[in-house]
Amino acid sequence: MNQVHNITITFMDFPAELLLHILGHLDVYDLVRARKICSDLRQLIDSSSELQYLIDVRYFNAIPPSLPGCDIAVATRRQLLQKSETAWQRAEYSQKNSTTMSYSPDNYRWSCGILGIPAKSLQQLKFVQPSLSDGDTHTIDLRQRICKIDSTAFEGYSFSPTQDLVVILSRTTRGESHAYDVTFRSLSEDKPHPDAASPLVKALDNQIHPQLFDSPYTQTMIFGDYYGLFCKYAHKADGELVDFLQIWNWKSKEASQCLQIFDVDRGTTNFSFLTNDRFLVASATELMLFSLETIDSVNAIRLVGKFSFPALRDPFIFHYITFSPIPFHASTHNQLIAINMCMSAPTTTKSPYFTFYIERNTLLELESTYISRYGEASQDSPSLPWSAWGSKNTRFFENANSSCTHRIFGFRSADLIGDLVSRDGVLQSRPLRIRDFNPHRVTDFKAGNIATLHQRLVEGESPNSTLFLDPLGPGLPYIETISQEKFLANDMTVEANRITLLSLKGSSMHNVSQSIEMLDFE
Repeated sequence: MNQVHNITITFMDFPAELLLHILGHLDVYDLVRARKICSDLRQLIDSSSELQYLIDVRYFNAIPPSLPGCDIAVATRRQLLQKSETAWQRAEYSQKNSTTMSYSPDNYRWSCGILGIPAKSLQQLKFVQPSLSDGDTHTIDLRQRICKIDSTAFEGYSFSPTQDLVVILSRTTRGESHAYDVTFRSLSEDKPHPDAASPLVKALDNQIHPQLFDSPYTQTMIFGDYYGLFCKYAHKADGELVDFLQIWNWKSKEASQCLQIFDVDRGTTNFSFLTNDRFLVASATELMLFSLETIDSVNAIRLVGKFSFPALRDPFIFHYITFSPIPFHASTHNQLIAINMCMSAPTTTKSPYFTFYIERNTLLELESTYISRYGEASQDSPSLPWSAWGSKNTRFFENANSSCTHRIFGFRSADLIGDLVSRDGVLQSRPLRIRDFNPHRVTDFKAGNIATLHQRLVEGESPNSTLFLDPLGPGLPYIETISQEKFLANDMTVEANRITLLSLKGSSMHNVSQSIEMLDFE
């Protein structure tokens, strides 16, 4: 008698070529999620250089901006990307170009390789874009754009080259019902931005005390369709001292501005957008995650999660917290976030500095972790303890006071090692340190597929500091490269295939000239 046998065929029983063809139709984020299902599926995806390339380019933001057009074969694109990656891995740039600046920048900002500089004496903002003028002479052209300002009322500015946008914050005269005028202008033409719903909006209108308002600290940020303004120690209309955070959808006429007010006792210090609808606020004890929602054409802010910082040894406290800016052009990618911490104590004049990294997607995923444990967040709800989120997802670094700047692009960071000024007060050159947190390259390094002459793998290490009562944890392994060459510079910005340095020439900060140096990793 014939017998019928039930045979179970699983997904992984299909030929590898067919499985890779199926996986190739997935969205890159689904590919990343598929790697987490099981070790067999992860190994299959990691065995395909094409799928790894897609993840590196679209998820880890590892793509040179000078990459040719869409008609170029994937194999050629991979070669160009790999060439750039090799240069980064060795900390060996292909060319170096420099130009002297005729003025010393103050209160400057970087965005997409462009340097913004207020020139109050000239009643203008200058935007300087370094570009190669001649590959043979290694010189740089400085393309300049000018935006006029009223220096008597000028309070601050933000700009986004990808949106041709500069936003100027100007103080109003005492007695006005609003605190600031916010103007949205075209970066290239110095006229009202054509996409702005209104060329000028009134910040904190009817929210402040017209005679007492005098905020000593403001912070602004542009991210996609939104512009945010944070004011610390500001007087409300009833005279109460608070911290204000106001956000606008600068492109929408229907969506109104929204406002969040913080008690000054919370020690709120800073904010940063993560996406177009999520942003972080840092206080003296925790990170707060907020959603930005539009209900009936009205913007609304909602607290969705709270996450404790590691506990400090008494009497130290977190003095202030800042975020390294996220480039808007990377907003669709996963991205490292750098959170900078300064501690203080009444018993010492020293202020320890630390920076920790965490993936942006990890922060966004923590929202569901918080809700599953505590339900809907509120100002009085508990914070997710550091042990439940921080130690396994972050990487801490202790900084020297004068080198606390970490610049990030995608999953790569760069900084200069050591103090800029020696104990004798002399300026000193410093080596460049490049860290690569891309897990694919970490895996390749462990497997011996990457040359190790110039690099070292760092995992399982954390700062040996007695300041923290909670363990900092060994999260986020990375590959570290340190340059042989040293650079006399006080700041930099990082792009996909370039580092632009704000370099110095002189023996002390009192007698110094500045120049721009471009290091191309291609």
